Amino acid sequence: MIIYPSRTIEQSDIYPHRTQLNGNQVHRVYLDELGDIRQLPIWVALMVLTTMGEEQALTQARYLLERSSVEQPETASRAIMELVTTIMVYKFEQLSRTEVEQMLGITLKETRVYREIKEEGREEGREEGREVMANAISRQLTKRFGQKLSEEIRSSVSSLSLPVLEDLSEALLDFTSLADLQAWLEAR
Repeated sequence: MIIYPSRTIEQSDIYPHRTQLNGNQVHRVYLDELGDIRQLPIWVALMVLTTMGEEQALTQARYLLERSSVEQPETASRAIMELVTTIMVYKFEQLSRTEVEQMLGITLKETRVYREIKEEGREEGREEGREVMANAISRQLTKRFGQKLSEEIRSSVSSLSLPVLEDLSEALLDFTSLADLQAWLEAR
């Protein structure tokens, strides 16, 4: 099966594959010819939604969200909400998250896409915080010992996890020499 948004997109040069394409093994589906989106099964309607212009897509997206909340179990309805949201975010990429929420009458915080983006942001924030802390500790150690740390020690400090860096930030107050630092690092 080959699914096209419309006939106009279908490849005209079928020479290398004409036997398969002209036989009964391959079926072409043109989404814009499937009929009224309101009469289609909801999962097919979602595919058709991807081919619509912005204004028509907005009306149909709202309809599909409402329809799925009535016709589908909660888990399927949530999946449909996520798909509709994803489609609309791509269609209206110039709009903010809040504008898309208002437009659809939903909260994107309920969707998997939003949760994944939020978690990615948290993870990036944690990593940046860890790097900043490692650099600050390296500067403090350099000042404490009055000499530049070796690349090996700097690398060891940079590779520590955030909780271990927090422990080091307290332990360094008790260090009197580089040997204390090296012994502390080796114990980790």
